[in-house]
Amino acid sequence: MYIKGEYTNTIVIDKSEFICYIKRLDDIDEFNEYLNMIRKKHYDATHHCSAYINKDTKRSNDDGEPSGSAGLPILTTLEKNDLTNIGAIVVRYFGGIKLGMGGLIRAYGKAVSETLKIATFTDIKKMSEYKLIIPYDIASKIDHFLRSNTIILDIEYGIDVTYTFLVNDSIDDKIAEYTKGILPIFVKEQYIEVDIDV
Repeated sequence: MYIKGEYTNTIVIDKSEFICYIKRLDDIDEFNEYLNMIRKKHYDATHHCSAYINKDTKRSNDDGEPSGSAGLPILTTLEKNDLTNIGAIVVRYFGGIKLGMGGLIRAYGKAVSETLKIATFTDIKKMSEYKLIIPYDIASKIDHFLRSNTIILDIEYGIDVTYTFLVNDSIDDKIAEYTKGILPIFVKEQYIEVDIDV
């Protein structure tokens, strides 16, 4: 699962401010650029702890916090949410009260999980593209079905109506019911990104 875009959120725990930034980043170079940008933006912060995941790489950094107290909880929170191609940076402004190892682990994990609550997610799905060429009288019967059960890419109105649509499973039987046996023509398989609810 992927995050769509970039999100930020701030929490305060025992006077320390934790500002979390999360963003979809497709490679480690993009992540390093993003991290450098956040460091410049918050040059006066106490820590800039981070984690990054893609299909080949997992990386976390405590940036001066006790080992395992910041980067790892950030990474673990991303993993628990089954996310990939994502970077998370939590900027901490120390408020004068020490949180202890357990408190830091909870704070960094919470900073990320609270930010994920406001995020939108997408996934890559394998879909099949079809064309369906049908007379106008049949189009009126099947139009609602196609709009409800497929992703329509295009509708052309000529001598007949031509629908081009994506679907993730075979719907030949259902289309045959509506079209008196006219079946869609398979075009190709493709991978598309679709929004998902979590």
